[in-house]
Amino acid sequence: MFDELSDLYQQVILDHSKSPRNFRPLEQPSRTAQGHNPLCGDNITLYVRLEGDVIADITFQGSGCAISRASASLLTESLKGRRLAEVKPLFDRIHEMVTTGQVGDGDLGKLAVFAGVHKFPARVKCAILPWHAALAAVEGKGAPVSTETVNP
Repeated sequence: MFDELSDLYQQVILDHSKSPRNFRPLEQPSRTAQGHNPLCGDNITLYVRLEGDVIADITFQGSGCAISRASASLLTESLKGRRLAEVKPLFDRIHEMVTTGQVGDGDLGKLAVFAGVHKFPARVKCAILPWHAALAAVEGKGAPVSTETVNP
């Protein structure tokens, strides 16, 4: 059973890496954020269009490893339609999950595929980089984020 689940998770990550969802620039975004992971070479630009305090659209562009691209793709799918106040608590849950492997309370849906990343410490920063960029975007921070300078 565990091997089947692991295979399913790998398939989801590969699918989102090869065919990332919302991989495009966004015309006239309300906010943008850039993120960089110097250890792996991941670079991401996140675009957010707000309607009031709701994320009406969110897209990304960039380059990086399969995990960072899949994470950005799944992030855009999961944040679209959410209120800004929901992003930080979700970021905290994702950060906890990728660093400890613990999913915690509540359903994370496809985001749970990253629970196994904690077994590969060098890949934790790849998985969490898009989330740091999303947090910077919704908080309106203009400076680029780096996995080497951010604190959860």
